[in-house]
Amino acid sequence: MKMALLIVDMQLAYLGDCVKESGAEAACEYINYVSEKFRAKGHCVVHVKHVDPGESKEDLGCEIIPQVKIGPEDHTVWKSFNNAFWQTNLEELLRGEKVDLVIVSGYSAEYCVTFTYGGGTERGFKTVMLQKGIVSRNPLVVPEVTRDRNMISYPAIDAILEAQ
Repeated sequence: MKMALLIVDMQLAYLGDCVKESGAEAACEYINYVSEKFRAKGHCVVHVKHVDPGESKEDLGCEIIPQVKIGPEDHTVWKSFNNAFWQTNLEELLRGEKVDLVIVSGYSAEYCVTFTYGGGTERGFKTVMLQKGIVSRNPLVVPEVTRDRNMISYPAIDAILEAQ
């Protein structure tokens, strides 16, 4: 089974001033752990970055927060909507990599993470969220978002990768 980890909107513009308060620091540990495992096994890691129409991709706010490790083989997808699949090349990229399972992580649990999760499901991917790997500025949101959605833990990911 080929897998992809989507790391959504972990950008300075959204988290630069509230990494600890938002829970992003803890989520980065899980995101980095899984992304390292994926890179080692040749699975796909995609950094999804949001840029509003008229804004420059070179703006400092578009940079990924330093707590998220970026590998040279990682992909970047730019989006302008909450759903990272909408009007981007994400689906084409994942199909080209022959991805079956999409794991969504990142910011913001109630918006871009949830909409991207739905976008993956609508396009026929097996889609899950990374347990403890999603972030919101509102601490009450994450349990609400994850309650009725498929989640995967890093020990489950380890077991899948070890079986390959």
